[in-house]
Amino acid sequence: MSTLMQFLVYGLQLGSVYALLALGYTMVYGIVGMINFAHGDFLMIGALSTFFIAQLFSQIYAASGSYPALVVLVIILIAMVGTGFIGVGVEAIAYRPLRNRPKMSALITAVGVSMFLENFPRALPFIGPSPRSFPALFPSIKFNLSGVMISTTQIIMIALSLIFMLILYNVVNKTKIGMQMRAVSMDKNAAQLMGINVNQVISITFFIGAALAASSGIFYASIYPQVDVYMGSWLGTKSFIAAVIGGIGDIRGAMLGGFIMGITEILATSINSNLGYAIGFVILILILLFKPAGIMGKLTIDKV
Repeated sequence: MSTLMQFLVYGLQLGSVYALLALGYTMVYGIVGMINFAHGDFLMIGALSTFFIAQLFSQIYAASGSYPALVVLVIILIAMVGTGFIGVGVEAIAYRPLRNRPKMSALITAVGVSMFLENFPRALPFIGPSPRSFPALFPSIKFNLSGVMISTTQIIMIALSLIFMLILYNVVNKTKIGMQMRAVSMDKNAAQLMGINVNQVISITFFIGAALAASSGIFYASIYPQVDVYMGSWLGTKSFIAAVIGGIGDIRGAMLGGFIMGITEILATSINSNLGYAIGFVILILILLFKPAGIMGKLTIDKV
């Protein structure tokens, strides 16, 4: 029983990463109606940004060997905000001109943007293709709870992930900008006629999605302390699967899909490492067979 609970802890920490990244996929799809395949690369940008920002602060706190909690919060916020603005820039430059074009054009552009975001940093001399060791931002104190080992890093990560998700859910459902997001997702033209700045709403959506992706990159690099320019590619694919499993376009579905992916992947990996890679696709196929809209998604009828 303790072994199963230990796997559950690992699954929750990995699932929180997938859930945060899946939220960006589901928000962009729900409001803009496109799949941003470059979204996983925002995770990489957030992790790399945190690495370089932490290096700057390490010169100040080199003697103590650790970062104060307030400094860690500042590092995370700077990386999230910076990545959020990069997301806004990507939307304005690459996606906005194609908004009224066929969706295939935006899809191909998203693949191109992903390749650019992965290979441009790789060509920069101060980044390069080599993996880098991620600094220990969170204190790592382990507790033994009836045979289940849990560290302060895991507690902080899971708690912060849930806080970010709750904040986003309340922003979308209980604020003015959230009401505007929902209006734009239903009918962009009608929303514009009602005085809503559609471009601004979509930019805010990309900002939030990219910022959450950055936080997921920070958390993932804290679990597996290594960052490189391609780390967002495979994680982005898994998080997209999580969004589809939960019901892409539904925030609660993205959270649920992320935790399902994380827990099942850890359990499958404990049986066979190769099964851990495949389990997400198996679940995706089963969900699409029996519930094509996802667990919490709803089928929609397009009028022609």
